[in-house]
Amino acid sequence: MPEPTTTLTPDSSRQGTLRMPRWLHWLALLLLCAAYLQGGLVKLVDFDGAIAEMQHFGLSPAVPMAIATIVLELGACAMILLGWRRWLGALALALFTLAATFVANRFWQASPEARFMMANAFFEHLGLVGGFLLVAWHDLRERARRTPPVQTNR
Repeated sequence: MPEPTTTLTPDSSRQGTLRMPRWLHWLALLLLCAAYLQGGLVKLVDFDGAIAEMQHFGLSPAVPMAIATIVLELGACAMILLGWRRWLGALALALFTLAATFVANRFWQASPEARFMMANAFFEHLGLVGGFLLVAWHDLRERARRTPPVQTNR
């Protein structure tokens, strides 16, 4: 008889699995979302600064781009933290982060003095993309496991 697989899931009831406390799972999600919550709130409080940031990166029209960024950052984080279509919020932040990384961290075009820090930021953001993809994958997998298969009559 094969050994039961051991996985780390937030709410698994299968025998032979490790269980992660729900609070720790939620804390991990909060930490993953922290930069986006902070960024969205700062942009909301300092909307002129948000517009200036869009202009700095050549994004136009700056006002709608700033509004869309705030809505995306705060809305997707809320979806992830509240568990409402978590997979969709995670995919949205993954795509946003990937796009923003190529806009803001073009280390290959930076001066030699700035290249090291920009390369670090670039690859750290790729790590965030991977984290959000994992959140989406795990959420979709848990949904599939909880959903009973559809019965078809032939």
